[in-house]
Amino acid sequence: MAASDSDDSLYPIAVLIDELRNEDVQLRLNSIKKLSTIALALGVERTRSELIPFLTDTIYDEDEVLLALAEQLGNFTPLVGGQEHVHCLLPPLESLATVEETVVRDKAVESLRKIAADHSTADLEAHFVPLVKRLASGDWFTSRTSACGLFSVPYPRVSSQVKAELRTHFRNLCGDDTPMVRRAAAGKMGEFAKVLELEYLKSDLIPLWTNLASDEQVQNDSVRLLAVEACVSIASILPREDLESLVMPTLKNAAEDKSWRVRYMVADKFTELQVAVGPEITKSDLAPAFQGLLKDCEAEVRAAAANKVKEFCENLPADVRETTIMTNILPCVKWSFFLQELVTDANQHVKSALASVIMGLSPILGKDNTVEHLLPLFLIMLKDECPEVRLNIISNLDCVNRVIGITQLSQSLLPAIVELAEDTKWRVRLAIIEYMPLLAGQLGQDFFDEKLNNLCMAWLVDHVYAIREAATNNLKKLVEKFGSEWATSKIVPKVVAMAQDPNYLHRMTTLFCVNVLAEVCGVEVTVSVFLPVVLKLASDAVPNVRFNVAKTLQKIGGLFDAETVNSQLKPCLDKLKTDQDFDVKYYASEAILVLTEAA
Repeated sequence: MAASDSDDSLYPIAVLIDELRNEDVQLRLNSIKKLSTIALALGVERTRSELIPFLTDTIYDEDEVLLALAEQLGNFTPLVGGQEHVHCLLPPLESLATVEETVVRDKAVESLRKIAADHSTADLEAHFVPLVKRLASGDWFTSRTSACGLFSVPYPRVSSQVKAELRTHFRNLCGDDTPMVRRAAAGKMGEFAKVLELEYLKSDLIPLWTNLASDEQVQNDSVRLLAVEACVSIASILPREDLESLVMPTLKNAAEDKSWRVRYMVADKFTELQVAVGPEITKSDLAPAFQGLLKDCEAEVRAAAANKVKEFCENLPADVRETTIMTNILPCVKWSFFLQELVTDANQHVKSALASVIMGLSPILGKDNTVEHLLPLFLIMLKDECPEVRLNIISNLDCVNRVIGITQLSQSLLPAIVELAEDTKWRVRLAIIEYMPLLAGQLGQDFFDEKLNNLCMAWLVDHVYAIREAATNNLKKLVEKFGSEWATSKIVPKVVAMAQDPNYLHRMTTLFCVNVLAEVCGVEVTVSVFLPVVLKLASDAVPNVRFNVAKTLQKIGGLFDAETVNSQLKPCLDKLKTDQDFDVKYYASEAILVLTEAA
C-alpha cells in the first residue's frame, strides 16, 4: 500500500520529466518553470547525478525555454546540496552563456553571478575561474561577451596569481577584434574598476579604458559611449591628483566626439561626472565642456544637457556658483533656446527640457538676478507654441514665487497669462484653461480670487463651444482644489446668474456647469440652489435648453432621495415628455426610464 502511495505521488513528477522531452514547446516551457518541483521530488543527489546532466545535454532548444532554464538555475543552490555542491550548476549555465540569443546569455550571466556568491574561495578558483577563462577564450564572440560580465565577481576573493590571470584575460577582451566583445568589456569596465586595486587600476585598466574611449571605428561608437559610463566609476575611485592627468583628457575628447551618441552620453552622465571629479576640476574643465554641450549642433545632445542645467548649477562650488551661472551657463541657455526660434524645424525637446529646469535656477541666483535675467525667459517660454513648454513653466512657478514673491510674479507673468487667455486663437485659450487648476494651486486661493476668477468665468461665455466645455470642467477641478465653501461663495452665484442670460447658449452653459458641479458641491447646494434653476429652465422658449434640462435631471437624479425625485424631478420630466419638440420628448422619456430603474 505504501509503495502504491509513493508511486502515485511521483506520477506528476514523471509527467513533468516526460514533458521536458516533449516536442511541444509550450509543454517543455511549463516543465522548465516547474524545475524546482522536479528537483525537490528527486532529492539533491539525483538532481546532481541525473537532472543537471540531462539539462546540460538538452541546451539546444527554443530561446524561450532556454531563458526560463537560465533563470531557474540561478535559484538551484539549495536543490543540489548547498554551497558544497553548487559548482555542479556551472556546466549548464556555461552552455547557456554561449548561445546566440542575447537575452538568454544575459540571464545565464546573471545566474552565474548569483551562484558565484555561494562558492567557497577554493571552489571559485577550482571551478568558477576556469569557467570564466574558457568563456573569455572561446572561439565564438558570444562566449567572450558573456565572460565580460563575470570578472568582477570572483576577483576580490581569489589569490594574487589568479587575479593577475583574470586581469590578463580582461585586457585581451578589451582589445578583441570583434566590436561586440569590446562593447561588452566597455560596459562592464566600471564594475571591474570598483574591485580592482588602485595600482592595477592605474597601470592596467585606465590604459584599456583610454583605448576603448577612443575606439576608431565610427560605426561602433557604442564602444566609446559605454566607455563614458565607465568613466563615472573610474573617476570616483581615483585620487583627485590623478584625475587631471588620467581621466580628463579622455573625457574632454568624449565631450567633443564626432558621434552625437557619445556626446549625448557625456551630457546624460554629466552631473554624475561632476560629483566624481570634484569642485576644482568642475571649475577648470567641466564648466567649459558643459557650455559646449549646451551649444551642440545636435538637438538630442542639447536636450540632454539642458535637463542637467539645474543639477549642474546646484553642484557648483558655492564661491563661484553665481559667477559661473551668469557668465557661462545662462548665456548658453539663452542661445540654446533662441536658436530654436531661428531654425525652421524647431526642436521642442530642447525647449521643453530647458523649461522644466530653468525655474529651478531662481533659488540659486536670488531675487535680483531672477527678475533681471530669468523672468524675460519665462515670459517667452510661457508664450511658446509647444504646450509642454508652457506646462513646464506653469508647473514650476512656485520655485520663482518663493524667491521673488507673489506681487512681483503677478506683475510680470500675470499679464502674459491674461494675454494668452484672451488670445484670438481658440486653441491657445484652450491650452491656458487646461493649466488653470495647476496655476491656481501654485498661486493660492486669495491670489486666484483677486486676479484669475473673473477670467475663468469669462470663458464660460466664450463663442467657441470647446472653450465653454473646457471652462465647465475647469470649474470642477477648481472646486475640488479649493472646496465647496469656496464654490458656494465665489462660483455658484455667477453660474446661477447665467440662467437669466438672453443668449440661450449661455443658459445651456449653466446646465453644463450644474452637470459637473453637482457632485463636487454636494447634495445640499444642489437641492437648494441648482435644482430650482434647472426646473425653471424647463420652461425655456428654446427646445435645446429644454432637452438639456432633461439630460441634466437624468445626470444629477442619482444624488437625490426618492421623495425629491418623485415630487420635483418626475413632474417636470412628465411635462417635458408632452413637449411639442421631438428631441425634448425623447430625452425626457430617457431620463424617466433611468430614474425609475435607479429607484
